[in-house]
Parts: sequence; structure tokens; C-alpha cells
Amino acid sequence: MSNPSTEEEFLVNSIIGEGAEFTGEFKFPGLIRIDGKFRGLLETTGKVLIGKSGIVDTDIKARVVVAGGEIRGNIYATERVTLLSSCRLEGDIVTPRLIVEEGVVFHGKCTINPTRH
Repeated sequence: MSNPSTEEEFLVNSIIGEGAEFTGEFKFPGLIRIDGKFRGLLETTGKVLIGKSGIVDTDIKARVVVAGGEIRGNIYATERVTLLSSCRLEGDIVTPRLIVEEGVVFHGKCTINPTRH
């Protein structure tokens, strides 16, 4: 029997595809992948994946954030933030764990907070 929490980890609830634009408030459980443009409020108890072509202009509140695109806003993650080599971030990060690949452009401050917020 499989572990439901592991299955939920890989279920993509929503996708904002390349060429698509979304403006507004987006609150949901689960996982979202953004390859297009997003502006507004983004909040989940799950995971946010921002592809290389993704452009996000918002604060992100999530359990896990994996970013390869462009972000203008703050990231608040309760578990982990991973900035891939193609990521450009203008904003602050608050998270217990941070992984940064070589090549990331990051303008902001980072608070490593081992306690959940």
C-alpha cells in the first residue's frame, strides 16, 4: 500500500502554462507549477514549482518552493526553499532550509528559521 502523503507530494493541482497570465488570489492545498506569469496572492500548504519561463510578482507562502524563474516578492516556506541556477529573486526568504545552486541572482535577505512559522 502506498503512502498517501507521498502521492499527494507529486499531484499537480494547478498549472499556469507558458504564455498564460493569472492575476488574483490563489489559495489551495497541493502543488502548483508556474511556467507563465502570476501576479497576486499565492498561498498553499503544499509545493510551488516555478519553471525557467515563470515570472511571479507576489509573496509566496508554501511548505516547499522550488524556483527556476523570476520572482519579485518574498518567500515564506515552512519546510524548504530551493533556488535553481536559472532563478532571479528580488525579495526576502524565511525558511528553515535553503538550497541555492550556482548562478542564482538573489537581491534580498534570508532568515533561516528552524522553527515553523
